[in-house]
Amino acid sequence: MTATEPIFHSYEPKAGHGLAHDPFNAIVGPRPIGWISTRNAGGAVNLAPYSFFNAFNYVPPIIGFASIGAKDTLRNIEETGEFVWNLVTRPLAEQMNQTCAPVAPGVNEFELAELESLASSQLSVPRVALSPVAFECRKTQVLQLQGLDGNKVSTWLVLGEVVAVHIARHLLKDGVYQTAEAEHVLRGGGPADYFQVGPEQLFRMWRPT
Repeated sequence: MTATEPIFHSYEPKAGHGLAHDPFNAIVGPRPIGWISTRNAGGAVNLAPYSFFNAFNYVPPIIGFASIGAKDTLRNIEETGEFVWNLVTRPLAEQMNQTCAPVAPGVNEFELAELESLASSQLSVPRVALSPVAFECRKTQVLQLQGLDGNKVSTWLVLGEVVAVHIARHLLKDGVYQTAEAEHVLRGGGPADYFQVGPEQLFRMWRPT
């Protein structure tokens, strides 16, 4: 590298990134996948993955995801106020990917991906039977995002309080959830990039006291 060679590729997002693929969601990653099941007021079930997903509060436990566009999931939650987050693991990755398919409204993605459903304990929305962890949630807020100019964008942040948790017993050892053993799948940023959590990535670092 010479003294005159730029060290950074710098750009202003409003003017474009100038790259083959937008690096934003590759940098903010890997990210947990929000595999969200919902049911509309008429009883039709939907299951879809969202890559902008995370946890936001401990007590009460609040999770959220962003819907880019007013999709079935968002409309269902606004109608019923309920949704379930289902953990995506490596054995379920291909079926999760099938639920990304751009199908017509009203199509049941459980059936599309040949996934068995399981009744929730607090909600009318089913969960993915083979998913080892599920959070049953009730909607607390739906916020439409806006830019610096104050204009609304077609993205909605959906927040919900977790009212019931289901964890496969084999993932609990001495009362501690074993993240690495669950084989979490995370979204990368490239057009087809995903990551898997495993024991190889685990290291421990205790907080200062």
